Amino acid sequence: MAKEKTILIVEDNELNMELVRDILSAQGYHILEAGSAEQCRMHLEKNVPDLVLMDIQLPRVDGYTLIREIKADTRLQHVPVYALTAFAMAGDKEKALDAGCDDVITKPIDTKGFLKTVAHALAG
Repeated sequence: MAKEKTILIVEDNELNMELVRDILSAQGYHILEAGSAEQCRMHLEKNVPDLVLMDIQLPRVDGYTLIREIKADTRLQHVPVYALTAFAMAGDKEKALDAGCDDVITKPIDTKGFLKTVAHALAG
């Protein structure tokens, strides 16, 4: 079981949010949810999560911009950020890594692989 590690999920699709939240909550992780860049920024003003799972396709401000903001903030730059993407377009993984992402998780999520990836990210 996770020892109260906090994971911020940034995802505007409610079904995707519900899936990720349910998988991680069942493992004992503390979950923060943001459906937009604005909500993400509000959470990050008050919290330093142990991991950020960032959807790339967000309304108004995309995930790449948020990743750059997180990695530029000295208070947050040590926090691993994993992009959540369906790889709809060629080069998405490279763009995410160039923005400062630590790794990429593809959608649809493979539950077993997803939990291993999250555990690895939190292990440092």
